[in-house]
Amino acid sequence: MTGKAYLVGSGPGGLGLMTIRAREVIDAADVILYDQLPGEEVLATLPRNAERIDCGKYGGSHTLEQHEIEALMVERVKAGKTVVRLKGGDPFLFGRGGEEIETLREHGIRVEVVPGVTSAIAVPEMVGIPVTHRRYASQVTFITGHEDPTKPESALDWEVLARLKGTLVILMGVKNLPAIAEALTAHGKDPATPVAIIERGLRPDQRVTVGTLADIAEKARAAGVCPPAVIVIGGVVELYEG
Repeated sequence: MTGKAYLVGSGPGGLGLMTIRAREVIDAADVILYDQLPGEEVLATLPRNAERIDCGKYGGSHTLEQHEIEALMVERVKAGKTVVRLKGGDPFLFGRGGEEIETLREHGIRVEVVPGVTSAIAVPEMVGIPVTHRRYASQVTFITGHEDPTKPESALDWEVLARLKGTLVILMGVKNLPAIAEALTAHGKDPATPVAIIERGLRPDQRVTVGTLADIAEKARAAGVCPPAVIVIGGVVELYEG
């Protein structure tokens, strides 16, 4: 087998925060499987001589299901192709890269992971919100706001999360924000805890909505907040200057 697979993180948005290694791998690819999260600026630079396969999710509809994506990767590599699975942010932070590397290894395929700058840190900091701060937070916790719906119960312990004194960063949480805010306050989190939602981080149409656990769901609804967005909960949000 002469092919090889790469799981590549493109960073949080735009070419400026893409790593040099990511650029090298993308430019040398025979096949690129991508979704919309890398952003238009990055996607516009995908090599024209490569086979480009859209794996995105649009309006709740998947172009390809996860098992179909993995099957395509295996098929193309076994055909001798250099295959890039391109993801926004980092491929292993809620990006399903862990599942993909398992499948590729099961088929004896060589895999290289190219880390990317995660939006969970970069997007808040680019609007002036540090995820840790000596005065506000000595720890940060990253969670997904969109768990696997087939799981019999949540893997998130809301009682523990509500007690944490540090920063909580949520990816893919816009749809479930009302339930998230309710769960945290129901388990004892102060309703006055500051919250920021950063939509389309590092893009020209970036927008920030701020509030508290008590009112952020209503503010998000009124503002028409849409994914992709990073949600930050904790005292560090007070450092935001809109």
